[in-house]
Amino acid sequence: MPESALEFTATRIARLELKDEQQLVREGYELLDEKRILLAAQIRRELAQLAALRQESAERKRELRSRTLAALGRHGLDELLVYPPLTLEDRLHLRRTRLFGLELLDAELETAAQPPAAAQQPLNPTPEARACAAAHRRWLFGAVKLAACCVNLRRLIADYLRTERRARAIENVLMPEIESALKIIDDQLEGMDQEEIARYRQRRNDGQR
Repeated sequence: MPESALEFTATRIARLELKDEQQLVREGYELLDEKRILLAAQIRRELAQLAALRQESAERKRELRSRTLAALGRHGLDELLVYPPLTLEDRLHLRRTRLFGLELLDAELETAAQPPAAAQQPLNPTPEARACAAAHRRWLFGAVKLAACCVNLRRLIADYLRTERRARAIENVLMPEIESALKIIDDQLEGMDQEEIARYRQRRNDGQR
C-alpha cells in the first residue's frame, strides 16, 4: 500500500484493489490472532508442567541431600570422594514436535540395558552409598525433563511476542491506514459523482432552452 492515502488515484479500480488488500490483511490478522491464542494455551500447559517438574525436583533434592548425608556419615568425605560412581551409560532421547513450525522438545534419559562393568564395582559396597548414587541419578533424570521444558517455554514466549507485535502492527497501523485510504477515495469518488451529476443537469438545462 502507498505510504499515504493521498497517493491514490481516486478510481473505482483503485478502490476495488484496496478492498482486496483490506480483506487479505484481515485474514492475516485472524490467522495471527488464532496463533496467539494457541501459543498462549501451549504456554499455560508448559507452565503447569514446569511447576510440577520443579516440585518434583525439589523433592528429589531433599532426598538427595538426605542420602548424601547418610553416605557421608557412613564413609566420611575422603572415602566417599574415591567411591566409584555409577556409570552414566544412559542415552538422551529427544522427541520433537512442531507447533506452527516451532520445534518443541520432550527429553528423557533412557536407562542402559547392561549393568556397569565389574571393574567399576566398589570394594566395600554399602546401602548408604548405593542410595546416594541412585538419588543423584533420579535427580538427573528429572533435570533433563526440566531443561527441555524450560527450552520450550523460551521458544514459545519468543514466538508469542513476535506474533503479538505483528498482530498489533496490523491492528493498530495497517488496518487503520487502509480504512483511512478507503474513506478518502470514497469521499473523492462521491465528489466526482456529484460533479458529474451537476454537469449532466447543466447540459440538460442548456438543451431545454
